[in-house]
Amino acid sequence: MRTEKILVLKGGESTERQVSLRSGAAVAQALRQRFENVVELDLTRESIGEIRSFGPDCAFIALHGKGGEDGTVQGLLEWMGIPYTGPGTLASALCLDKMMTKKVLTLSGVPTPQFLCISPDSDPKEAVGNAIRVLGLPLVLKANCQGSSIGVAILREREGAEEILKELFTYGDQVLAERFLSGTELTVPVMGNNKLLVLPPIEITSSGKFYDYQSKYTPGGSRHIIPARISPEVEKKVKSIAAKAYAETGCRGLARVDMMLDEKGDPFVIEINTSPGMTETSLFPDAANAAGISFPELCETLVDLALE
Repeated sequence: MRTEKILVLKGGESTERQVSLRSGAAVAQALRQRFENVVELDLTRESIGEIRSFGPDCAFIALHGKGGEDGTVQGLLEWMGIPYTGPGTLASALCLDKMMTKKVLTLSGVPTPQFLCISPDSDPKEAVGNAIRVLGLPLVLKANCQGSSIGVAILREREGAEEILKELFTYGDQVLAERFLSGTELTVPVMGNNKLLVLPPIEITSSGKFYDYQSKYTPGGSRHIIPARISPEVEKKVKSIAAKAYAETGCRGLARVDMMLDEKGDPFVIEINTSPGMTETSLFPDAANAAGISFPELCETLVDLALE
């Protein structure tokens, strides 16, 4: 058993709080198989004193969404001189912002679906009409800085679009409109700092219209298919694109690169998740298990990458 003091940060105040509590509990249980001193902390604005009091050698970030995955906690931990798992402040902030992520990917030559931004001062009718004219129907509308498929809608017809847009603006001040791709949905977990390990791609199918929050967290709502039902050539291309997206956005430690294959089988990066779900049945641990890495080993490796 190792003697480093590990602090697992979980919960928080984002819309993904419940998922984070589950991730944190699972991670802490796994880490206790490798470390003598593991403490869980439900993060609040008053937690700085508790963090100082414990004096961790490493913080394991099991937070999701705003206030945990957006660079704020990462910046706090850097200011306190505490190593932490996952990407740094800049990469975390960048990747939670879907619009900025797609701009960086586009400039870096990483394929991502065509998109445009809708601002809250836009006329809803004109904004939707322009998005449909540029991107066509169906159309994906997303709150710009949410995760776990919260604030995502697929617009299949013009009717009701303004009401959907109004609801999405309750999550933030930008909505991303994105060209809809109807092919295979994949996710590609990547881990490492300078030397990267790209884990097996996972094919995702869901019982709903798309892989939404309910499909993700309801038993039987989705299937994780490993190995993904893609050719070796496509798998090689998908892994290469995932590694490039990870590097170009400045990720370290771990991240999960979500992709869609279009009708021709060409891969496009949808978004990058810098603090993915970490229950034993979540996508990232599933891919690690397929690569022969147990959940406790995965969690220990992420701590080692943070200390590195």
